[in-house]
Order: sequence, then C-alpha cells, then structure tokens
Amino acid sequence: MQPTPSLPWYRRVRRWTQLTFAEDDPLHFDREFWRDVMRRTRSNGACISAGGYIAYYPTRVPHHYRSRHLGELDLFGMVNEDARRLGMEVMARIDPHAIHADAAEAHPEWVAMDENGEPIQHWALPDIWLTCPFSSYHSEFVVEITREIVREYQVDAVFANRWEGSTAISYSEGARRAYFDATGRQLPTGADRTTPEWAVYLDWRIDHLSRQIVEWDREVRDLNPQGSFVPNRGGLLTRDLNAEIVKGLYPAFYVDKQGRSPGEAVWAAGRVGKRARGMYPDRPVTLISSVCPEHHQHRWKDGVTSATELQAWIVDGFVHGALPWFTKFNARVPDSRWVQPLVDVFTMHERAEELYGDKVPTAGVAILDTAQPDGSNPPWSAYRRDDEAENGFYQALVEARIPFEFLAGDTLTMGRLRGFRVVVMPDSKDVTAAHVAMLQEFVAAGGTVVGDLGPVQEPSSAVAVGLTELFGVRVTAAARVGVRNNYLALSLPDHPVAAGFAPAERVLGGTTILPIEAVADAVVPFRFVPDYPDLPMEELYQRADPKDPAVVLREHGNGGRTAYVAFDLAALFWETLQSDHAELVAALVRWGLDGDEPVAIAGQGLVDIGVRQSATGVSVSVVNLDDPKAMRGQLRSLRPLGPQTVRVVAPAGATAASVRTLSGATGIAAIHDGRAEFTVASVELLEVVEFTWL
Repeated sequence: MQPTPSLPWYRRVRRWTQLTFAEDDPLHFDREFWRDVMRRTRSNGACISAGGYIAYYPTRVPHHYRSRHLGELDLFGMVNEDARRLGMEVMARIDPHAIHADAAEAHPEWVAMDENGEPIQHWALPDIWLTCPFSSYHSEFVVEITREIVREYQVDAVFANRWEGSTAISYSEGARRAYFDATGRQLPTGADRTTPEWAVYLDWRIDHLSRQIVEWDREVRDLNPQGSFVPNRGGLLTRDLNAEIVKGLYPAFYVDKQGRSPGEAVWAAGRVGKRARGMYPDRPVTLISSVCPEHHQHRWKDGVTSATELQAWIVDGFVHGALPWFTKFNARVPDSRWVQPLVDVFTMHERAEELYGDKVPTAGVAILDTAQPDGSNPPWSAYRRDDEAENGFYQALVEARIPFEFLAGDTLTMGRLRGFRVVVMPDSKDVTAAHVAMLQEFVAAGGTVVGDLGPVQEPSSAVAVGLTELFGVRVTAAARVGVRNNYLALSLPDHPVAAGFAPAERVLGGTTILPIEAVADAVVPFRFVPDYPDLPMEELYQRADPKDPAVVLREHGNGGRTAYVAFDLAALFWETLQSDHAELVAALVRWGLDGDEPVAIAGQGLVDIGVRQSATGVSVSVVNLDDPKAMRGQLRSLRPLGPQTVRVVAPAGATAASVRTLSGATGIAAIHDGRAEFTVASVELLEVVEFTWL
C-alpha cells in the first residue's frame, strides 16, 4: 500500500529508521552505509538524533553541548538531507533528561535536586546531571533548541526521549515554587508514596507535564503549522497524562517497547497495536523495536539480538497494526548481523500491506482493557506491571485461534461495544459504574460478557452490585487465597462449555476461590469439589460431593449471555499454562460467540491471527509462534508449520473469492455452506491470505 501524498506526514510513514548517535559517531560515520540501510529497508520515515543532551549540528544555543568530535561537521543535517532525498519524512530526536557539568555550573536551577537540596548525579555516568522537568530548562531551554531545529532544518516533528525527567523526585527551587503556586503545599517527602499528599503531587505533575507538551507543540507549529512535537510514549499512551489537555497533540503514537521483557511472550508486540487501537482507534500506532537485546536487568544497548527474535517481534507487531520502527544505538556497526534480517522483515511488511489494502482490523471478541499506572513503578511512569489475568486470557485466546481486539475502558462507548459479540473482563479491578452500565446494556442487546473474580469481590461497591446482578451471582464469603489441590466437577457434562472435557469427571480448579451462590435462572456446568489434603499422599481423596458454583452461565433476553468464573482462571493459566484452564477459557468464549465465528483456521501449531476486513474482502494473517522460546527467551530459529486451512464467512451475494497470499500462491476459492476456504502448504514466519469477493 503506497501512502497518499495528500495525507499528513504521520499517516504517510509506514516504516521507520531511527539512528541514535553516540558522541564519537562524527569520527567514523559511514554515510553510504546508512543511506543504503534506509533504502533497502524501504523506510519512508527517519528519526535522527539532533540535540538535547548532545547536539549533532552546529547549534548556536548557549550551553547546548555539541559533540566534542563534531568539528565543522553537521551530522544531523547530513543524515536529514539524505533521508529527504530518499523521500522520507523526518523527526529530529532530542533528549533533555541530562546535562553536562558546564551547563549545570552555569545554570544550577536546571538541575534536579534531592530532598536535602543536593544535585542529583546521573545514575549511569558520573559528572553529568539530571535535569528538573519543572525548571526553566524545560520551559525555556528546550524551547530554544526545538525552535532552532525546526527553523534551520526541514523536519516534520521533534521527537523527545526521556522528556519527563528521571524517576527521582526533583526538589529544585523551581519545582518547589511551581508546586506551591499551584497547590499552596510543600512538595511531599518520604518513601510511602500511597498517601493523599503524594496523590495531590501526582495530579499536579500530570497536569504540569501535559501543559508543557502543549507549549512545546505550539512552538513547533509556530514555525511549521503542519509539524508536531512528539514526546515518547510507553504502552499506557496518555493514561499517565491529562488526556483532556493533550488529546489533540498525539495524532499518532510511537510506543517505546523495544523488545520483550523477561517472562513475556512474543505476542506482546501485537498487543501494543491492539491496546493502542482499543483506546484510539482512529490514530496510527508505531512500535519502536531495537536491534539489540532487551532485558531490564541486563543491558547490551550496543549489541545485536537474534535475527529470528527481531523478525518475529516486528511481524507480530505489524500484523496487529503496530507499524515497524527499528532503532540502532551508535551509528558504528561492529556487528552487522541485524541488517539483512531487518531488510527482509521490512520488505515483508511492505508486501503484506499490499494484501491489507484499505481493510481494517476486526474481530468478534474484545478484551476490556482498564489498565492504569500502578504502584509497581513510580506513579508517573508510562509503564505498568503486567496484568497476569490479562496475559492469561490473551494467551488462551491465541492458543484457541480466536481473533480478538482490545477495548479501552477510558474511551468505552456503546457504539464501540456493539461492534463485538463477546467482551472478556480479565479480573478487572479498575472497572467503573459507567462501564458496568454499558456492559449491562450490551448484554441486553444480545452481547456476551465473560469475567473472572474482579470487583465482584467487593460486595458493598456499586460496581460489585451491578456485576453480581449481571452475572447472576451472590457472594457468600470473602475469597480464599492460596488454596491447594482444588478441582472442578463437571456438574453438567453435556453442556457445550463442559462437553469438550469428556470423559473427565473433573478438571483443574483454582488457587483463589470466591464462594458464591447462583440465581435460579443460571446454569452451573462446573462446581467446586470441597477441599481435601494434598499430603500425605494417603489422604489424597475426595471427602464430599461437589457443591459451590465454580462457573455460572446465564442466557438473557435478545440472545445476551454472561459467564462468571469464581476463581483465578486467567491469572492461574498464565502462571502454570495448564491445558484445562486454556480449554475452559476457549469453551466459555465460544459459548458466548454461539457459532458466530467469521474466521476459522485449522492446522497444527501455535499461531497468532490477525483479521482485516473491508466491503470487498478479508485478509487473514497467520504468525508462526510454534516454538518453546515463544514464551521466554530469544527465538533462535523458525520451525515451519504444516498446512493451514483458512475459512472465512462470505457475504450475501458472493459467488466465489479470488485468493492471493504473501508467499505468492493464488487461486479461486469456491463458497460452500456460506464459507470460502483456502489451504496454504506451510507457514514459516508469516502468511497472509487475502480473499476478494467475486
């Protein structure tokens, strides 16, 4: 798909090259090598280091530190010129989080201070200093740099890295004064950041930084009305900012998730696209990926990751709508093993986009995403601890080959809800009364809601009252935590949710158990087997008949359905990856779909599926994740999958479908029983099957 020239710059770019300079790069920069990389990767966007901590152009802003190796060279200008000649859009990268000693000495008011009024030295490098984001460094100095870059060079945007300051609290005079003027309070102190005083500070910090973004963006647009100031973002997008203040300032999102962290699955890349689309469906999202290994505890920022890992990460991202962006730290290339794999996967994206055309991602199932910043990171972090329940539902749906999207609670509307058949609530703790009201309306209109645990456990809250009414349950006691050796008896073995477990009489249960009763019109296909010891082994036998409901199903008017699981199904599946739990998730969601599955893929192996649709056709992407290292570590090599048969529901009036695939196969698919079917012989990393209705 070729970008339309009339589109704004952020919609024209489909693939990004980011070059993050090191200070000594002017000494050995290989201009032709980087021109060749941008050309071969088919990149039409470039993000190039310009200034901030180090300037790579002949800046005239006082105390804007120039690379000591720059001499008469304009390194930024040179690469910017090369990118423009290749027809690329350009963002100039700045990083304002630290300054050198001379600037700190000349402007001590720019430096972040600790509680004792001492300057905060950079944690990784002596003799440089952290800046205070509430000082004139941000409000004036960064503005001067930004205006100089936009005025002197043809750039579409200024991209700011680490613009929020460090995780340390700054007690500079500027921060103290700004906080007092806004709140009449002194800056809070102490290690306990869950107090009301810290909550006030967090609100102020969010508002202050959000307004700073507005000011920076205004300065860019003053010189380039079509330009933007783009502060780097994490997976929470604007959830750690004041969305009302910045809502018009992020025409597109560039999510800094450079690789998977320990314990993450490869599909975490695709989740970036789904989560962003679930919150802002009308805005492009790009996934920033690094050619170096990503591990929070260990850093090899100038190294090279496995080629297969890099390719799988980027592919799973773009299959789910997160456009590819690669970053290389240090322009010198002592290890070039990343280049050809990157060229291959960026070329693959270009070819896949031809099959995607104008189709948009679609699915009948959505995970309700109410993720908010939590105490596992500093409260101003753009990141959050992984939600194990969300991970569990995600993994189970991938294993079941059920396409799904995300729905953000922040922007939830009935219009968006009605686009889905089933909504999954993964132990959602940030659900509000407004969400519950919409879910009730969704079910009344024929939708299905599937949930486990969650705020039902707080019986006095309005949210819990609404959910218990919706699910048809009554909580009888507090949840029991740390339960061992728990099982679910198949109390209705012929029910569609339970039938797949035959001939088993019982399956694995949970470790957190919520005692509940079910209303009269509910169906209970699984009940808890009363506890019995797991040791000594001679005591390992059931003492009493199954009693308390474990899974409660209801059929409402107009075809609506609800399913409630009274134990930690999804989180426990993520922890243990037991097949009983995965199969129960799949059975509950398929019961909710009630046969309404527009796309089905038959074949062996673990695959991630993306579906895009338009009035003229459907494109189905199949990503091969069938490797033990898909769940941890780095993928080393690909194990091709055997035949995969793709079946899609045909629209009324279609007589057949013409088929194209990423691998080059073509054909005509006849329609039988309302479905078109096409089989691909194998899938190495990615296959895309496009059906065009005839």
